[in-house]
Amino acid sequence: MRTQQAGRSLAVIGGGVIGLSVARRAALDGWIVRVHRTEAHGASWVAGGMLAPHSEAWPGEERLLQIGLASLQMWHRDFLQGLPPDVVTARGSLVVAVDRADAVDLATTGEWLATQGHPVTMTSVARDLEPLLGQSIRHGFLAETELAVDNRALVDALAGLCASLGVTWAPPVRSLDEARDADVVVIANGIDAPSLWPGLPVRPVKGEVLRLRWRRGCMPLPQRVIRARVHGRQVYLVPRADGVVVGATQYEHGRDTAPTVAGVRQLLDDACEVMPALGEYELAECAAGLRPMTPDNLPVVGRLDERTLVAAGHGRSGFLLAPWTAETIAAELKVGVPA
Repeated sequence: MRTQQAGRSLAVIGGGVIGLSVARRAALDGWIVRVHRTEAHGASWVAGGMLAPHSEAWPGEERLLQIGLASLQMWHRDFLQGLPPDVVTARGSLVVAVDRADAVDLATTGEWLATQGHPVTMTSVARDLEPLLGQSIRHGFLAETELAVDNRALVDALAGLCASLGVTWAPPVRSLDEARDADVVVIANGIDAPSLWPGLPVRPVKGEVLRLRWRRGCMPLPQRVIRARVHGRQVYLVPRADGVVVGATQYEHGRDTAPTVAGVRQLLDDACEVMPALGEYELAECAAGLRPMTPDNLPVVGRLDERTLVAAGHGRSGFLLAPWTAETIAAELKVGVPA
């Protein structure tokens, strides 16, 4: 049903998971929405698609945990409505430790989550839950409400839903003046947000991701997301219909998106230490993306002036926080727009 916003125009700058989620929500509220997007694939295309507030949690990031849990509830409640059911590729996460020091870190996280009122299920028999784990892996915890989605299928499906709601498409812009015909503008173009609004605390952080394809005769796919601490490093294994996504390195390297030998080797070594059977899978793709990070790891979502809003800086949590971001922007849009 159209609301009082009917007839107002909104330009969303950015066609990744954040921009598309904002556009869909605004269109449902009656806005006339135009999305400015590039043909090039951005961070949403090179992502694991994990919806994992417990698994990503770390002491000191209480606010990020809070909004992540709220957004995960939105995924379960209604965000998946209208999307193909097979965009969800896993339900539940198992977080494991490879060595004793990793187990201590994992226990610290588990204890902190419990003090925050969001306990997870600790285990010392992780291989009973996932028999393909390395033989030395015993300690872990289960986060049973977490999900994983096929990031590429989800972005395509959101674009289709937007089109069905009347959202139109336009080329990217180099300045906000190019979108001045819209009543309101939402900046949602990730690492490029500061080029439209100087001073936004968003910077690119490189992360490599691998796609491993199951082959006939290989051991089966894991049934849930596997996240592991491997000698102090983190690696994740995310099931897909045809294999596993492995990620992700993280380091400052400007706008370089070339996968490096060292980064790929580290991911493969760590993934195979966690799940040795992956060594028989096909190495189908190596890619690197640029996460839009902020100094405190919190996204920048809200109003900049009377006709400009921002939804950027989501870092590792763009897919997880897409529903929360869309609802936050929707609430701001309802406050009022310039006459």
